[in-house]
Amino acid sequence: MRDVEVIEDPAAAAVALEPVRARLLAELAEPASAAALATRLGLTRQKINYHLRALESHGLVEPAGERRWGGLTERLFTATAASYQVSPAALGEAGTPAVEPDRLSSGYLLAIAGRTVREVAGLIRRATDAGKPLPTLALDTEIAFRSARERAAFTDELTTAVTDLVSRYHDETAPGARTHRLVVSAHPKPAAPPATRAG
Repeated sequence: MRDVEVIEDPAAAAVALEPVRARLLAELAEPASAAALATRLGLTRQKINYHLRALESHGLVEPAGERRWGGLTERLFTATAASYQVSPAALGEAGTPAVEPDRLSSGYLLAIAGRTVREVAGLIRRATDAGKPLPTLALDTEIAFRSARERAAFTDELTTAVTDLVSRYHDETAPGARTHRLVVSAHPKPAAPPATRAG
């Protein structure tokens, strides 16, 4: 089972986004039979089998062996990944926005994020086919700014530091050099949902 699978095919995305099927993908982090899933979801086994066939036809679930129970042999299924993301590529031209020139706009950030999902998904597929690892780097942290002025000062200092590092290490003329994308982004952290009080 892969950690994350990026869905690029529009038909597969439509199948995965259907509410019952999305729930089945979550339930199938561990192998389960149609009968067990029917009990968990409160649906008939026939209905579960129908949804499982749709998921299997798009490579989102796969057989995971058999189990004998009550004199019957049940087929087990498991999801092909622990989690799924739908690539903007699934929307075709509508999912490929032009990258806005304003690096401080939310539209620019979303366009860059979408491009990252599309590019990394393709790189993972090619690396997997070649039996090679894909070298990547990701940094994730949080920072609380005391004021908008300090946020702006941080942005300027970070830009200067990154520009300096890039100028020191970038050499596209070196034999065997391979260009990498470096994306640095920041956005306000969403507020935590309010805790529900027990009634």
